[in-house]
Amino acid sequence: MLHVHILKAKDPAEVGKLAADQFEALINTKPACVLGLATGSSPLPLYRELIAREKAGKIDFSRVRSANLDEYKGLAPDHPQSYRYFMQENLFNHISIKPENTIVPDGLAADVDAMCAAYERQIEEWGGVDLQLLGIGHDGHIGFNEPDSQFSTMTHEMPLTQMTREANKRFFNSIDEVPTAAYTMGIGTVMAARKVVMIVTGRDKAEILKKSFFGPVTPEVPASILQFHPDVTVICDEAACELL
Repeated sequence: MLHVHILKAKDPAEVGKLAADQFEALINTKPACVLGLATGSSPLPLYRELIAREKAGKIDFSRVRSANLDEYKGLAPDHPQSYRYFMQENLFNHISIKPENTIVPDGLAADVDAMCAAYERQIEEWGGVDLQLLGIGHDGHIGFNEPDSQFSTMTHEMPLTQMTREANKRFFNSIDEVPTAAYTMGIGTVMAARKVVMIVTGRDKAEILKKSFFGPVTPEVPASILQFHPDVTVICDEAACELL
């Protein structure tokens, strides 16, 4: 049974506004809510919109908690390509969220298993994720959960595929600088969120979007598991949803 609600927008800016509506509704209903956040180019219009809405007095982040989906292995929080740095630059530094209420996996963790377990425990102590934001990779990955023979469950280390490293190469000086692994929330962690909002923009994502929600559920297309989630909203621009 497909519980996916698809919202079509004309362009990425409108995608950002429609996604911000979902966030605004939740934050105003539950001021101390827990957000699962994502990095990449897709969420940028959303983050700009959220910053503007708080400045306009429409939302208040002072009690909100947030847990990020993933982080590169080996990158320090102040590395310009780390996801912690991305979140600070594009959202956290511009809103009233408290630093202690934002968690991102530790890219420099000495004990990976302990770090991953502590990450899951913190989300659990907060009462679970209320709204999980997702993008989607060209191979259907969500977070850094790459195509696999089985669905992962909890936060874990994931080797990155050549396709993902090539896709992220543009942010580094060369492919050699792109990390070969990342830490990511597992599919089980994502599926435990009460609500999922996925934002998809661009014609290059049209095929994988169709495959994820209208094809078979398989760990070879990680996003396809969302067909089993009870509350998913996909917000896509005209280009991304042309095959739906």
